[in-house]
Amino acid sequence: MVPYPVYQRLAAAASWSVRHKPMIHGLFEVDVTQARAALRQHKAKTGEPLSFTAFLANCLAKAVDEHKAVQAFRQGGKRLVLFRDVDISTRIERDVAGQKYVVPHIIRAANRKTFRAIHNEIRAAQAADARRVLTRFRLLPGALYWPFFWAFARLAGRLPRLWKMTVGTVGVTPVGMFATGAGWGIPATSPTALMVTVGGIGEKRASVDGRPTVREYLSLTVSVDHDLVDGAPAARFTRRLKELIESGYGLDELTGGPEERGAAPKPSQAAEAIHPARP
Repeated sequence: MVPYPVYQRLAAAASWSVRHKPMIHGLFEVDVTQARAALRQHKAKTGEPLSFTAFLANCLAKAVDEHKAVQAFRQGGKRLVLFRDVDISTRIERDVAGQKYVVPHIIRAANRKTFRAIHNEIRAAQAADARRVLTRFRLLPGALYWPFFWAFARLAGRLPRLWKMTVGTVGVTPVGMFATGAGWGIPATSPTALMVTVGGIGEKRASVDGRPTVREYLSLTVSVDHDLVDGAPAARFTRRLKELIESGYGLDELTGGPEERGAAPKPSQAAEAIHPARP
């Protein structure tokens, strides 16, 4: 018998409050050979390990900034709210008195930050004291977790700014960092209209310029609320996200070269699946 951690009970109650969302999922692979090579090269030269999650968040922020329909919020029955800022909600594992805790963190206005700025923010969040976050609901009895989150979800659903401040505009779950090999994750639901689940990385043989070679492929799952986002906008966003990741978007700043933040990289041939648009 072991204790049921408070943060897990809170997460369960929060997920239950948005369980009704009709999520659709697209599973695809992204060639991350170029990006991982750049990160390894930087570590070999400087000894500094850079966050792969920060790189993905940088690409995600850019893709959402160009396709804001995927971070829509409902306001009443006739309006959708599209915020200018891309606030990325993620989970960060922290140590508290020898215990491992996974706590939420929101990267505010990530579309206006560089890869290095996002990396520094994630590293600072990993080193921060998590007890303040974990004890935020210490005065709330456990029996009220579920009704509290249910009531908050109903209230925040009518106040998009409150929802944005609380959960961000999009989410990314880097579950693949805790395992090896290829594999996808399927989220049960999401508090935002878009959730990107980062799976594992596996090696595959591919043909590059007519020559066989081994490439590294990342398994990604793009999940959207189909009540707010149709298949066609989701597919366009997914295609752009793949292009940015495969081109190593934002990593050229590591070598001091000019960063072409708006340049469209070469499209990939990696497999992609996304739900079709509604008729």
